[in-house]
Amino acid sequence: MFVQGVSLSSLLGFFLTISVLTHPSTSTIDSVVYNGCSQLKYAPGTPYESNVNSVLTSLVNSASSLNFNNVKISLPGSSKNDIVYGLFQCRGDLSNSDCKDCVAHSVSQLNILCCDSTGGELQLEGCFVKYDNISFFGVEDKTVASKNCGPLIGYDSDSLTQRDVTLNCLAAGGQYFRTGGSGNVQGVAQCVQDLSLSECQDCLTEAIGLLRSECASAQWGNMFLVKCYARYSVRGNFPNRESPNNDHGYDDNYDYEYNHGNDDNNFKRTLAILTGLLVGVSLILLFIYYLSKREEKGSEINCVLLILQQMLIFLKFW
Repeated sequence: MFVQGVSLSSLLGFFLTISVLTHPSTSTIDSVVYNGCSQLKYAPGTPYESNVNSVLTSLVNSASSLNFNNVKISLPGSSKNDIVYGLFQCRGDLSNSDCKDCVAHSVSQLNILCCDSTGGELQLEGCFVKYDNISFFGVEDKTVASKNCGPLIGYDSDSLTQRDVTLNCLAAGGQYFRTGGSGNVQGVAQCVQDLSLSECQDCLTEAIGLLRSECASAQWGNMFLVKCYARYSVRGNFPNRESPNNDHGYDDNYDYEYNHGNDDNNFKRTLAILTGLLVGVSLILLFIYYLSKREEKGSEINCVLLILQQMLIFLKFW
């Protein structure tokens, strides 16, 4: 039997490697809210590509000490059309290390999602990253990039009142990053810091107004404009965007086309199915190995224990 030439440590290593490599990320800050890519493309190997890479690298490096930064880069040999602008904004409550991790993850995803696009933006739960060949610094962009609402609260007047108090608190915050709550309802709002405080206030007033009208009596709601967002939840958390009321929009005259984060969730479901198949094969291999070694003195107990251990890891994983 072929397994007799395979060591137990190799099989265990194979199993653990599968568990690590196929385990989907559960990090909240890395969850995708939306992404948008310019419909214009640049040619590989051009100065513009070098400038894009330099901008994204600069953003990641600066995220270790800042929660917001914007850069403009034009390397030697570049023309005016090759200038690239970029910025990142981390959620106001993130540590420096979490901010950098979030920006680095966002940049790696942008390189895939917006490959060869002259501009791209990605909003994760923990940070926002954008680059383009046209300056957008200080531009109050109130385009709706993503909006979604939870199930209806029903006739719970207390929760509705607490929701209104929370949104009023967010609207009156006066800062770039705002949190508030009333009773069981919590909310959070934030602007990108290239806006002035007055522009931030205007953007959030728009987002909160849309949140009130679009999500009316919903248990939770998210309203993401390009330069600001507002969110609330009756339960005090912000669930994944898997509601039938999900929506993502873009102006037909706008250069960016937005994709919703549900695509990321579908990918994770597919990955979970593949993970189950691979883990099942691994358990079968371990069991076959146990049978092949059952006549060796003392090996039965050890193999059984190892198989049970891996089954426990499997159950914990799921």
